[in-house]
Amino acid sequence: MLQARSLPDTPHHVLAFDSGIGGLGIVRALRAQAPATRVDYLADTAVFPYGEQEDRFLVSRIVTLIGEAIARHRPQVVIVACNTASTLALSALRAAYPTTPFVGCVPPIRWAARQTRTGVIGLLATRATIRRPYLTELHAQYAPGCTLLAHAAPLLAGYAEQLFRGEAVPDLLIEQEIRGLFDKPASTQLDAIGLGCTHYTFVLDRLRALTPPDIAWLDPADAVARHACTMLQTLPASAQVQAAPDHAWFTALPENPAALTAQLPPFGYDKIEIWPAPAPLDALG
Repeated sequence: MLQARSLPDTPHHVLAFDSGIGGLGIVRALRAQAPATRVDYLADTAVFPYGEQEDRFLVSRIVTLIGEAIARHRPQVVIVACNTASTLALSALRAAYPTTPFVGCVPPIRWAARQTRTGVIGLLATRATIRRPYLTELHAQYAPGCTLLAHAAPLLAGYAEQLFRGEAVPDLLIEQEIRGLFDKPASTQLDAIGLGCTHYTFVLDRLRALTPPDIAWLDPADAVARHACTMLQTLPASAQVQAAPDHAWFTALPENPAALTAQLPPFGYDKIEIWPAPAPLDALG
């Protein structure tokens, strides 16, 4: 993977959006590459996990919620730091807010195809990402000569949230979530697995420890941050950047908020703030 190049110390303003803590991996990478950038964070914890929600509901909610954030805080770039939200709502967001640049997250199929030596690649993602035609299109476009083993792990994002808060998650539970990648005839040749959910950044060490050492686990957080930096390089400095701390908003108080708050300072936040007017949960269009 190419080395990230840091953005000059020009103040910019970015909003990163996710269903929970998953996008904080991208925030961490962005702060390393663009240290002068203000990075606000918005987590839609009221309906976490996104991967288990109905599509129509999510599109309406994501477009409404990010629209509120754009209107109130005028970020120069919005990072949709969630694979489910990106594969589902990115087109709708760009249509609804055409003057706002968006950076999305897509399953790293192209990267896996370049990394593999055997021609058998894997994707670990949510059910929502796995079932979308977008994944089939990525496979056909970027890895037509590879066998793709795509597996949905519906509980793994929740385990990542627990691990982020410092809670114990037994190996057995994680093994049960990833077993579907390793029980197919082609699994013996699997040598590159992409993370198709940003939450999995925070369970990556466990995934590596529980799987064969010759498997490359591919986390696209750095690449997403680098793409955002490329966009920021074309924009002027932001008048919104101030000395005040960056904000970490949540649409509902997350589970065990004290433990979660204790983990936030390395990502640039010192407290959890409740989003002042979250979109209604029954907004279906």
